[in-house]
Amino acid sequence: MSEQTGEHRVMQAAAEAGHLVTPESVARDLRELGVQPGMLLNVHSAMSKLGFVVGSAQTVVDGLLAALGPEGTLMMPTHSAQLSDPGNWQNPPAPEVWWEQIRAEMPAYDPAHTPTRSMGAVPELFRTYPGVLRSAHPQVSHAAFGPLAAEIVAEHPLDCLFGDVSPIGKLYALDGWVLLLGVGHGNNTVLHLAEHRAEFPSKTTHLEGAPMVVAGQRRWQPFNPLQVSDDDFPAIGEAFASTGGQVEGKVGSADVLLMRARAVVDFATDWIGNNRQ
Repeated sequence: MSEQTGEHRVMQAAAEAGHLVTPESVARDLRELGVQPGMLLNVHSAMSKLGFVVGSAQTVVDGLLAALGPEGTLMMPTHSAQLSDPGNWQNPPAPEVWWEQIRAEMPAYDPAHTPTRSMGAVPELFRTYPGVLRSAHPQVSHAAFGPLAAEIVAEHPLDCLFGDVSPIGKLYALDGWVLLLGVGHGNNTVLHLAEHRAEFPSKTTHLEGAPMVVAGQRRWQPFNPLQVSDDDFPAIGEAFASTGGQVEGKVGSADVLLMRARAVVDFATDWIGNNRQ
């Protein structure tokens, strides 16, 4: 008999616990948490935490869209870190003798086709839904669907990974919300906006690059973004939780956090300015 996969073990445990997750149950749990029709909601997710999910990632996306309704806007990070400078790769590193060939031949970023990397099954499926729009950044794009989607993805400058002109900056400007679905603040991308805004001693930029189509031609495009780090995000999240600014609940068997983007970003900006070296 073949060994069970990790997914099979999760599903078996969920079935034994009685956590059956359907689009209707996802929408119901989200509404009980405080998600309302018409919201702008940025979602980070770990589907494996939800329980026995009928229909896999489609169930989660459909449940989110149902909870938000036609007037709501759903957004997710659809990052593609594989489109980066091989000189910066560490896990695993690329031999230096390959760097120039990688830069010359790596497929250019295409919002419609470039897959996500290490983002999970839910955003990877969401980016393919009809009507979903995706921002132009080759490494840290966001995808969005709904009335505000075009505004959210309209601009995403290369040097502005998560700054005020990025989709995360627009989430803040539009007074949107953040949903952490089975993940913690270590995955909370909006905290990177606080990095852009805060002042701290080690704040610096670094050289990056990615393959892009510019004026109809593929080329390697260098840029100098902020050097970001999520190392202290769990500590920021723990401190923010003590303010009462987040709602805690469950979707299926997953622990879930819901918060206003402005509240957590403003808190994190002060925290980083006071604590990060």
